[in-house]
Amino acid sequence: METGWWSNYSNIGVHHCTWPGVRCSATGIVIEIDLSGHGLNGSITPQIGALSELKCLNLSSNNLRGVLPSSLGNLTQLAVLDVSYNEIYSIPLEIEKMENLVLLNLTRNLIVHMPSAIGLLTNLTHLIMTSNPLQSIIPPHIWNLKKLMTLHLGNCQLHGSIPPNIGKLKSLVNLHLSRNMLVGPIPSSINNLTNLASLVLNDNQLKGSIPQEIGRLTNLITLELSSNMLVGPIPSSVNHLTNLASLVLYGNQLNGSIPQEIGRLTNLITLELSSNMLVGPIPSSVNNLTNLASLDLYGNQLNGFIPQEIGRLTNLVTLDLSSNMLLGPIPSSLSQLKNLSSLYLSSNKISGPLPPTLGKLSRLESFSLYTNKINGSIPLEIRNLKRLTYLDLGANNLSGEIPSFLGLLPSLSSLYLDSNLFEGFIPLDIGKLKNLTVLYLSYNKLTGSIPSSLLHLPNLMDLTIASNHLEGPIPHEIESLNALKYLNLSDNKLSGPIPSQIGNLSNLRSLILANNNLSGRIPLQISGLSLYELDLSHNIISGDIPSQLNSTNIDLSHNHLQGLIPFRFWRITQFSLIDLSSNKLTGMIPELPFYPTRINLSFNSLRGQIPYGLLNFPPETFIGNKDLCGSVQGFRPCPSSPNVNRERNSKVVKHNLPIVILVPNLLFFVSTFVLVIFILFRRYRAKALKSDPSPTKNGDLFCIWNFDGKIAFEDIIKATEDFDIKYCIGTGGYGSVYRAILPSGKVVALKKLHQLEAEQPAYDTSFRNEIKFLTEIRHKNIVKLHGFCLHNRCMFLIYEYMENGSLFYALSIDEEAVELDWTKRVNIVKGVAHALSYMHHDCTPPIVHRDISSNNI
Repeated sequence: METGWWSNYSNIGVHHCTWPGVRCSATGIVIEIDLSGHGLNGSITPQIGALSELKCLNLSSNNLRGVLPSSLGNLTQLAVLDVSYNEIYSIPLEIEKMENLVLLNLTRNLIVHMPSAIGLLTNLTHLIMTSNPLQSIIPPHIWNLKKLMTLHLGNCQLHGSIPPNIGKLKSLVNLHLSRNMLVGPIPSSINNLTNLASLVLNDNQLKGSIPQEIGRLTNLITLELSSNMLVGPIPSSVNHLTNLASLVLYGNQLNGSIPQEIGRLTNLITLELSSNMLVGPIPSSVNNLTNLASLDLYGNQLNGFIPQEIGRLTNLVTLDLSSNMLLGPIPSSLSQLKNLSSLYLSSNKISGPLPPTLGKLSRLESFSLYTNKINGSIPLEIRNLKRLTYLDLGANNLSGEIPSFLGLLPSLSSLYLDSNLFEGFIPLDIGKLKNLTVLYLSYNKLTGSIPSSLLHLPNLMDLTIASNHLEGPIPHEIESLNALKYLNLSDNKLSGPIPSQIGNLSNLRSLILANNNLSGRIPLQISGLSLYELDLSHNIISGDIPSQLNSTNIDLSHNHLQGLIPFRFWRITQFSLIDLSSNKLTGMIPELPFYPTRINLSFNSLRGQIPYGLLNFPPETFIGNKDLCGSVQGFRPCPSSPNVNRERNSKVVKHNLPIVILVPNLLFFVSTFVLVIFILFRRYRAKALKSDPSPTKNGDLFCIWNFDGKIAFEDIIKATEDFDIKYCIGTGGYGSVYRAILPSGKVVALKKLHQLEAEQPAYDTSFRNEIKFLTEIRHKNIVKLHGFCLHNRCMFLIYEYMENGSLFYALSIDEEAVELDWTKRVNIVKGVAHALSYMHHDCTPPIVHRDISSNNI
């Protein structure tokens, strides 16, 4: 009554032996209290110690707090104490008096210290303290508990090693030390625990190999050593563990092959060896494990064919062979696995067609073949997989049309058919998949328009149809996709305006419509979306930028946008991206509260001072805006700067030299177009070398369209001392490259061409027109050609000087090659791809480079 746990009964005359959770002896003495899950609050009252005959006390799964009362020491007859799933934080020393205690369960509390008094409970057989913040080594007084059969100290933040003394607990049946920070090897003394049925040491930092002597633990049913740092092979002695039902070794660094002896473990239900470094074929003996329900070999280096005999494992529910190097066809015997629910074969080298017999797997729910070499069409029998919820056939060589019968899979929620060779229209029947949440059809050859049936899928969250040949407008009905979070229609041929109805997709987080032919203005309604990514680049969108775009990353580059840059972008952080390059924006760059680390304003018509917050950005951020000024390399000082007079007195007024670097420290002075220009020069003969009759300082033509005025030929001769060899920094098949400092202080690279064979006068005018066309090319990944010189003594081209050399140079020096990590290399590949795409698709007429090499990057 003092506890208040039976307040509804204590005053109504009901005998205490009939109260809920109370059991009494024949003489009316309370011997058991079980109030688990009764919503008890507060602390355990000390009066509990008055129940001296109590044998079992279960107060688990309540909201009890504080310390266990010291009066519990009076319960000398207590055999079971279970206060798990509460908020107890301390155990009293008086617990040592509970000499008859057999089971102590303190799971999921807040206990930070295990008192040595527990080591005096010599009759204790079950000590369960999982999920308490002990933050210590394994308490040494545990080794005194010789009768201990169960020791659960998982998720207790234990550190240090597993001591050899563990071998003293020879009565142990269950040893669970998982999810701690234990280090060192598995002690060999653990093999003395011959009564062990369950050994669970997963999610620690254990090292070394699995002891060969583990084969002595012949009573083991569960062996779980996953997510450690174990090395070496799987010991062949596991074949002695014939009672084993679960062998879980994933997430280590085990090597060697899967031992043939594993086929003797015929009681195995679960075999998980994933995420190791196992090699060789799948042993044929695996097919003897006919009780297997789960076979997981994901993420190894297994090779060879999938054994045809795998069809004998008829109890399999999950089969995961993905991320290996398996070859050959999908065995037709898989159709015998009638209980199979999940089949994962992705990221291998499996080839051949999809077997029609897969249609017999009537219980299949998840099927992935992503990144293989499957060819042919999708067989009709796939329509029989009515339970299928996840289908991933992406990144294969599947061809033909996307079959309409996929619309007959009523449970399908995720469909990935991307990166194949599918042609034709998107089938209308896909719109019947009302449970569909993810649809990936990108990187195929699909044509036609976006079918309206796709726009009535109420649960669709991710729609990605990028990199196809879709045409026509984006349908207004897209607003019906209320659950949509990710929309990617990039790299198609979509045209017309962006429908304002997209602004009604309140859950949208990513909108990618880049590389289409979309026109019109950016709808104001998009400003109402809270986006992470907005990419409308490489279209023909015009008009102003809406004043309150609400996106973390914004790419509006390569459009026809006009007007001012908005004074505020919502959701922009220092980790954001803003790319407004290659538009027709005017006015000044606004002062923002802070600027993202990635910003590109190049190739617009911006003017005025570069804001102070942007002065640390590289020059390519602003290149192509000739009226900008500020303390950025390549730009003139603003009028308020004391350097302005000195600038005005220069022989040549310095304007911005448009040059953008693919990756810092990699680009050289040779532009991507150098060899194209050289090939053109081969057409012209000696008369093309004659100077232009138009008057210049010395009667020579030296045109640089991005400079004001003209520079005398003699200035170049003087700067190079008539092309002295000491200024030469490289020689190629078409000429030599020189470094020159102009009178203005600007450093340039001069490509002096070898004597040409062509001498036909008609080529002179054509050559000049071609050169002028190339100088007008503007792209962030292409080095700008500034001009050329036609002189009766020599002919040369002029480029910005890139002092850090070419990609070939960087890769040829060990120190620089190491610094050039894979992230930077991927960025280089992307930059080259964008440049080539621009040359092929955005230039009129198109330009073909014909000589991409590391020397030209």
